Amino acid sequence: MNNERNWDIALLLLRVTFGGAMIYGHGWGKLMRFFGEDPIKFADPFGIGVVPSLALAVFAEVFCAILLIFGAFTRYAVIPLIITMAVALFYVHIADPFGRQEKAILYLIPYICLFLTGAGKYSIDNLWLKRFL
Repeated sequence: MNNERNWDIALLLLRVTFGGAMIYGHGWGKLMRFFGEDPIKFADPFGIGVVPSLALAVFAEVFCAILLIFGAFTRYAVIPLIITMAVALFYVHIADPFGRQEKAILYLIPYICLFLTGAGKYSIDNLWLKRFL
């Protein structure tokens, strides 16, 4: 294996792992809460209301994570995920001990890396790039 192939496989693993884990561990539960019967209790870091705040989190943690898994619009898809994890770290868990902040950090860093690198060869982004250039 050459280094470029290793790089592209690593990017694929990052996308699938952190996109899938975000949906499974965070987004799906918020999506169910959004359409559930119980009153919504959620942080409102931007002062827009709890329902719009939850809707933005669901958009990032479900829909952007799906785009990330497939490597579609990757750099755009990770921006809401970066913002969501930054809010979780610096607003929701800022006063918590490191153990509570750690998960937000461990999601935030790969999303920043994927923003900087892009999706890699094994992605829809790459297929579109080949087709239209």
